[in-house]
Amino acid sequence: MYTALLVEDDRQIREIISEYFSEKDDIRLYTAADGDTGLDMIREREFDVIMLDIMLPGTDGFTVCREIRRRSAVPVLFLTARGGEEDIIHGYDLGCDDYIVKPFSLAALYGKLIALIRRDKGIVADKTIVCGKITLDPVTFTVTADGKEAELAPKEYALLKYLMEHVNWVIDRDTLLDRVWGVDYYGSERVVDNHIKNLRKALGSAGSQIKTVIGGGYRITE
Repeated sequence: MYTALLVEDDRQIREIISEYFSEKDDIRLYTAADGDTGLDMIREREFDVIMLDIMLPGTDGFTVCREIRRRSAVPVLFLTARGGEEDIIHGYDLGCDDYIVKPFSLAALYGKLIALIRRDKGIVADKTIVCGKITLDPVTFTVTADGKEAELAPKEYALLKYLMEHVNWVIDRDTLLDRVWGVDYYGSERVVDNHIKNLRKALGSAGSQIKTVIGGGYRITE
């Protein structure tokens, strides 16, 4: 059985997640109501995955993540109401592995945790993906385009990875929103267009591999 730590100050959220996970046979959940208690628990034992709120009493979630990364590569997922792009990018910069914005689906949370644990344990093979001039390494999270490393924001990376996993498929915007932003995202689908525009620019000449399909969505070609 895997072990997970939830550091969350909202008692109702702790109870809801605890109740959901009590019905699962593969994850045992531990909880902490503030950042300092969470850090103490992390120092006392090893966990297979850690969930962090950002706005915590005492030591905030960003600081807890920073402290975790000084001693461990355990998967970290932020579970927070702060869904601004700057907060998300800052979380990834600190070394988090995933980010879920409240409100969220318990099933989606569980699925993400299992995926993070399996990837960390090497249960799921992570293979380099090559598509034309673009190479994506899902282990190091690096992308090279036409021989040069491309600097991508988290959502641009996730978009590219999904497109490269479905070469020559026409992927509509709704599907990209579900796969990259999550099924709980209720914003405009125009956000996909804006990120595709930034992604093409970051890829340089290789950005032309991402085609716009009128009335359909987007397709990446070799």
